[in-house]
Amino acid sequence: MTVKEIREALGAKFICGEEFQDREVHSACGADMMSDVLAFMKEKSVLLTGLCNPQVIRTAEMMDVVCIVFVRGKMPDETMIEMAKEREIVLLSTGHRMFTACGILYEKGLRGGAPCQ
Repeated sequence: MTVKEIREALGAKFICGEEFQDREVHSACGADMMSDVLAFMKEKSVLLTGLCNPQVIRTAEMMDVVCIVFVRGKMPDETMIEMAKEREIVLLSTGHRMFTACGILYEKGLRGGAPCQ
């Protein structure tokens, strides 16, 4: 799935990174705790979160996240947007709640990692 397909499926708006809309995304993770992202995220993923602080961008960079989708209409501040631009991370915002957004992407064929043991 591409970033463009994710944006369309979620009715999301680009915050930055529109020039990278053709990048491939291989899996997804929905989390507000960055420790969960570090533990369970795969590379070339999309992160769905309602957390709006610079740690989200730093964590995404460490985990090779292609795109961050802010759920519930959340919007990052200018500092976060600049950080994402420097790291070439796409930022999107959708009005969907996290559960719904994850379900939409799952329905479209995007999967997460293996079940937790």
